[in-house]
Amino acid sequence: MNTAELPLSPALAEKAAGKWTAFYQAAAAAGLRVPEGPELAAELQRVFAFSEFVAQNAARYPGLVVDLVASGDIQAPYVPGGYRGKLAEASGAAATEPDLAAALRKLRRREMLRIAWRDLAGRAGLAVTMAELSRLADACIAQALKRLYDWQCAECGAPLDARGLPQSLVVLGMGKLGAGELNFSSDIDLVFAFPAAGETRGGPEPMDNHTFFVRLARRLISVLGQPSADGPMYRVDLRLRPFGENGPLVMSFDAMEQYYQEQGREWERYAWIKARTVAGDLAAGARLMATLKPFVFRRYLDYGTIESIRDMKRQITLEVRRRGLRDNIKLGPGGIREIEFFGQVFQLIRGGVLPALQVRPIQQTLDTLAAEGLVPGAVCRELRAAYIFLRNTEHRLQMAADRQTHQLPREEPARLRLAVSMGFEDWPAFHTCLAGHMAVVHGHFSGLLKTDEPGSGGVRAGDPDSPELENLWRGLLEPQKAAAVLASRGFAEPRTVLELVVHLRQAVEGRVVSIEARRRLDRLMPRILEAVAAAGGSSQTLNRVIELIKAIETRSCYMALLLENPEALNHLVRLTAASPMVAAQLARHPLLLDELLDSRTLYTPPRRPELESELARRLLAIDPDDLEYQMEALRVFKQTHILRVAAADVTGELPLMRVSDHLTDIAETVLAAVLDISWRHLVTKHGRPSVFTLAGEVDRGFAVVAYGKLGGIELGYGSDLDLVFLHAGGAGQSLGERPLDNAQFYARLGQRVIHLLTAHTAVGTLYEADMRLRPSGDAGILVSHVDGFEAYQLNDAWTWEHQALIRARVVGGDAALARRFAAIRAAVLCRKRAAEALRAEVGGMRQRMRRSLWKPVKGEFDLKQAPGGMVDIEFLVQYLILLEAHAHPELIGWTDNVRQLRTLMEAGVLDENSAYFLKETYLVYRAAAHRLSLLALPARVAADLFARRQAKVREIWKQFMQESA
Repeated sequence: MNTAELPLSPALAEKAAGKWTAFYQAAAAAGLRVPEGPELAAELQRVFAFSEFVAQNAARYPGLVVDLVASGDIQAPYVPGGYRGKLAEASGAAATEPDLAAALRKLRRREMLRIAWRDLAGRAGLAVTMAELSRLADACIAQALKRLYDWQCAECGAPLDARGLPQSLVVLGMGKLGAGELNFSSDIDLVFAFPAAGETRGGPEPMDNHTFFVRLARRLISVLGQPSADGPMYRVDLRLRPFGENGPLVMSFDAMEQYYQEQGREWERYAWIKARTVAGDLAAGARLMATLKPFVFRRYLDYGTIESIRDMKRQITLEVRRRGLRDNIKLGPGGIREIEFFGQVFQLIRGGVLPALQVRPIQQTLDTLAAEGLVPGAVCRELRAAYIFLRNTEHRLQMAADRQTHQLPREEPARLRLAVSMGFEDWPAFHTCLAGHMAVVHGHFSGLLKTDEPGSGGVRAGDPDSPELENLWRGLLEPQKAAAVLASRGFAEPRTVLELVVHLRQAVEGRVVSIEARRRLDRLMPRILEAVAAAGGSSQTLNRVIELIKAIETRSCYMALLLENPEALNHLVRLTAASPMVAAQLARHPLLLDELLDSRTLYTPPRRPELESELARRLLAIDPDDLEYQMEALRVFKQTHILRVAAADVTGELPLMRVSDHLTDIAETVLAAVLDISWRHLVTKHGRPSVFTLAGEVDRGFAVVAYGKLGGIELGYGSDLDLVFLHAGGAGQSLGERPLDNAQFYARLGQRVIHLLTAHTAVGTLYEADMRLRPSGDAGILVSHVDGFEAYQLNDAWTWEHQALIRARVVGGDAALARRFAAIRAAVLCRKRAAEALRAEVGGMRQRMRRSLWKPVKGEFDLKQAPGGMVDIEFLVQYLILLEAHAHPELIGWTDNVRQLRTLMEAGVLDENSAYFLKETYLVYRAAAHRLSLLALPARVAADLFARRQAKVREIWKQFMQESA
């Protein structure tokens, strides 16, 4: 923040002049040449006006100021690592711990003066000042530890693990140090750990590693915190270690992991969000952080932690009231702590499923919350602006005298100094701006995790307005009274509903359920009854919701999600009422409940570019070697977007054709990612294939061909993926350290794609993959060479395989290979065929299929397999394309049935009336089957519902196939 243009008040100017005179005289007495130039002198006088710390150190050590100017260090920030080199040089001659502490303190004094000068003069913004303060602390800790470790190894021997590998201390920075946001006069919060048990070798006698590292940590604390005339170098706070201030000073990685798994509390998760290895064995520290990551960021939406976070929030509010912290810019209402709490709440709840939130700096967290749509952008901008203002104020307060304070001054001179240093003419102007920022922050903080306690003002949609439903759920009403209550709420079958409620209550009472889970269920069930009543009062809907409750009753985070978000409960009931398929999906995959939170995204499924961008972002945040997490992310992505499509579908937001388009987009996006992951794995392990047989632009020499519903862009919710894999690898090997024959490479690539698609994990499978349409079916090789595929299709394939080829298209892989496949498909489908033989083969296949798959039921019409149904239309279209494509190549331009019917009409193969009727009937059949699938019912309707359409389809079939349908 640049204040150079704001004139100093007479009082500040007089003080600044006096301090400049003191510095000038001290420099002259030491024989030093004072920095020349009116601009520099004016700048330094202003800095003196704002900081007693800088002025006193300049007068006491004038050489520091002269050196900072002469070296150019005042001009720009250091490059990362710059402090470490300076500290290593400064402490190189130290032979004892007091000498080491003195050398480090001396250089730190110079650098703190430099940081304060640059900040107060407007040469450095907040981000640079925080980064440099943090890097300086890192460097001081690292240099002290390095020297102490070397000395202690010389005295006691080097610590080794059981395998004889050397061990080093890991120093973890917590809080603002961990986040790289250290303030000017901050404590440093540290935690110490070491990798593994063992003992020293090379010393007078063996010492166990724990004892070695406890001794080393104590020496480090002593050097950093050793008192001096200027105070300690750093005040070290160790209360964030396991068991707090009563816990062991140093713990092994195993002991630390066990502690957090068994005893870790929510506030410790909160603290570890900002943890970072600041010194010692950085690689070992990274391993420890990876081990503890599941404790900090749980791999599900952690709404179960809300009560604990709410308690923390209450404690913050009570502390403010009890201690009267209104003038405290850190702890007071609207202070820095409330901004940090706001961001870290979302990190705890969502960080496990949104890796972008697994960051330490609060400003980055706020940016992510806005970018992901979790918090309105305006709120995040207000909090960010307030954070910058408050942190700058904090630095001005602390730089005044290098004193750890967050309290606004009460004396008028100090107030004026603070106001002017912040760029304001006087205290009222500054305080008005500060109060505005803090009011905004406190407003957002107060609205966070709003409770429904009396007087809180929180209102929850769907809450029962009387205790009747609560008493009903608890079994406190007589059955007749309970049924009357349900009837009064709009339930059509009150006695059936009562049976469902009683059965659930008895089932819960018969199982071992935690007290907290039971409390949540007791609070949730009356709200569920109220929401179901508002949605029509169907006993079927309630039964579906109860099945979901049974699936999540022991998973407190999901129960908490529904309690904390009434709109999510309303969406759940609405979707469950519309579709048992959606209800079953939510029961199988409760993590999808989070999608119910935002109606803006729930009912508006994204199109292909947004899908690709989102999935790429999700995978980019995952370690490329963590296949398990990648598979989990792919499955969550697919299930999330299938739910969005279903939500838009059952509520009438999407027509049938667009539903299939969206489902196809999801499948193709997932397939592309699966192919990328599989390809990278094989290439990393074996190198890239070396020779291709295909001319043109060939990257991987591999293509995924989709047949059936995916190929025809008619994918349904439960559709398998009919796939064929092709490659264009030539004779040769891959170019890696462990080369494979090209054909073997592609075979393994295909196997890996199938594995990633079909492997069952904790969050389900991606898709079932059907590979039976490859050349020679199950007896054929998994990945065919494109030349072999061509030969098979031209010489050996059955007519039904050519029928299948009509609906085939490349959905992933090389463009050159896709063009080659299209050419083969055209050559096969456009061959001239004898009408009689073709008719016999297509008709014979249809009869065999009907005998195998059609089970007639009196009074019902099977929409798919019955005569006059969907498959008859598909077979008729395929027959006509195979018969006429030689004369009309445009017939093979599409793979979906609707547009194929249109091209048959345009080519004159079908008359307009027949084509329009078949297209309309096909869509009517599909829509009916689709609605039945959403209701988890077979694709059967009453026989008379589509009797006229069925008869007309059979008539057209007979006309072209010359047989009775």
